[in-house]
Amino acid sequence: MLRNPAFRARVSFTCVLAVGWSLAGLAGTARGATFVGDADCISCHQPQGVAFARTAHHNTSSLPSRETIHGRFDPGANILRSVNNRDLHFEMEATPEGFTQTAKIRISPTQVLARTEKIGVVIGSGRKGQTYLFWDGDQLFELPVSYWTALGAWINSPSYPDGTASFERPVFARCLECHATRFTSTAPPLNRFDASSLVLGVNCEKCHGPGSEHVARFRSPNPPRTPAAMAIVNPARLPRDRQIDVCALCHAGIGESVDAPLSFAAGDDLSRHLKFPVLDESAPIDVHASQVQLLERSRCFRASPGLTCATCHDVHRPQRNLAEFAQACRKCHAVESCRKFPSLGVAIATDCVRCHMPDQETNQIIASLNGKSLQPKVRNHRIAIYPESTK
Repeated sequence: MLRNPAFRARVSFTCVLAVGWSLAGLAGTARGATFVGDADCISCHQPQGVAFARTAHHNTSSLPSRETIHGRFDPGANILRSVNNRDLHFEMEATPEGFTQTAKIRISPTQVLARTEKIGVVIGSGRKGQTYLFWDGDQLFELPVSYWTALGAWINSPSYPDGTASFERPVFARCLECHATRFTSTAPPLNRFDASSLVLGVNCEKCHGPGSEHVARFRSPNPPRTPAAMAIVNPARLPRDRQIDVCALCHAGIGESVDAPLSFAAGDDLSRHLKFPVLDESAPIDVHASQVQLLERSRCFRASPGLTCATCHDVHRPQRNLAEFAQACRKCHAVESCRKFPSLGVAIATDCVRCHMPDQETNQIIASLNGKSLQPKVRNHRIAIYPESTK
């Protein structure tokens, strides 16, 4: 592996710089409770736990394997060639030692510089795409090549412009806070972590709090009989604002850290941990990672005091059928009241989401392939009338 200035490029930082944490304010959990892991949760909560293991939340990060990496390693499909630099290409390989990305850049007719790094962490369930991280000692960095599921192709990772062979973009604690359940920082520098501490994916205790006391009480001869004695957070029993805060930790944007990562726990007031900009009502909001702000702009949200993210989402199982979401809409909205009903009839009964919460391109994730920009589509969570989606 060669390290050379030819492999360096300007790095753009999009994660909030923050490090360290304390486990405080765990509303509903017993003081001093510790994490037990999903296996203990699933031992009692089947089939809920088994279904949750298939969700995008649970698989938002993982260790590399043939099953978790969606990108292809077979000859011909494992190459990404630069459009802006004909002397540069990347090769992805699956070896007995692990999965690697290699940048190769020809600097003369007879000399090629190469740098190889091993995939250490897979980010993303693969439904839309994946990005990959590597360890340099105990520092965590983003690899320059990602995978785009819809195209079935390797692409330049976001913030890595085509034509550069950089491996220098660090991964900070705020990034991991949404893509992992737990970790221990050993900063400085701000991308230094104890790799053995990293609990990947969004696990049960991310939203329910540490479960050791809960497990102990239910395994005792006299298990608890009231919610107050269960020593666990049930987000459904929290006030509306606190319920939404559980989701807003990751679905309201990066924000500005007021407290350290992992200090927030279900039941806390998120504003004490993260600060989000107060926007004018007419200011645009990007569809990526701003689902909460967009939902709060909806008339449905403002007119329905009981409406939360869980009104439509069952986070314990995969949900991919838009018709299923439409059932929640029809609890308040008669099909006949839709302006498209006269022309389309009952066919619209299962199509509420496609029209009123359309998929739209995000400007916050921009990758590139063959010199062209790629922007994934994310569902707009502002429930409204979009003329372009109802034509």
